[in-house]
Amino acid sequence: MTLPPISNDRAPVGAAEFDAVRHNEGMHPAAPTRSGRPNRLLGAVFQPIGDEGRATRVERRIAEAIMGGVLHAGVRLPAETELAQSFGVAPATAREALMALRERGLIVTRRGRNGGSFVADNADPATFARLALADTSRVALRDAAVHYLAVTSACVELAARRADPSEIEQIVTRLGRVDATDPVAWRRACDDAQIEVSALSQSARLTREQMRLQAELSPFIALVGQEPEEARILREHFLRMLDAVADGDAGTASTAVRDSVAQVVECLIALRSRLDAG
Repeated sequence: MTLPPISNDRAPVGAAEFDAVRHNEGMHPAAPTRSGRPNRLLGAVFQPIGDEGRATRVERRIAEAIMGGVLHAGVRLPAETELAQSFGVAPATAREALMALRERGLIVTRRGRNGGSFVADNADPATFARLALADTSRVALRDAAVHYLAVTSACVELAARRADPSEIEQIVTRLGRVDATDPVAWRRACDDAQIEVSALSQSARLTREQMRLQAELSPFIALVGQEPEEARILREHFLRMLDAVADGDAGTASTAVRDSVAQVVECLIALRSRLDAG
């Protein structure tokens, strides 16, 4: 995958842009990406980490976002004080986490007026995802899929009962503008769309869990969508789910999610076997 170059004049992504709770549904609008489109997974990255707010937790949260492709190469992270405020930790804790990320080569730091901490150019999500997949057992993959299926099915079933069809039409229209032959662009668009559908369930708790799972599992799902035929089938499942939600058909929406998850799991297990053999 060719990564875009870092530009020193890129605006920082501020902490306020990463708020994950909208005023009326438990979710704020998501932060814009470099393309200007919102990326709702970013909201899951910079949420407070609670009482276990240690430097290692901050480091892991940001590292997982980088390795999962949520924070892309060249993105400038919020300043230490903003990070500390977002995560609910002391500035010294945020500083320690950034230092650890630099030592791992995941971020670089530049001095000067346009300086700051940037995601490294060589942060390739696909490479990280393959390494993580090779270290994940089949049992763990299936267990993660069961959890994802339970939460996502609950979200789409509620959305089918509560969403206005026009809201789904807007999501479908935005997906129609995405190049379906670009697996990276399509995956990001689907991630955002899935979270939007979850928000339409009108359950803030389910939506937050969907955001967390999407950020965790999207890198694995992206590995499946690399082959044209696999990508086509995944698109069909996703669009069928959206159509069913728009029609208020909770059962069909849930079935589409189940079919998609089943395909992803089997393809990942096959890929994992090839990685083991290679």
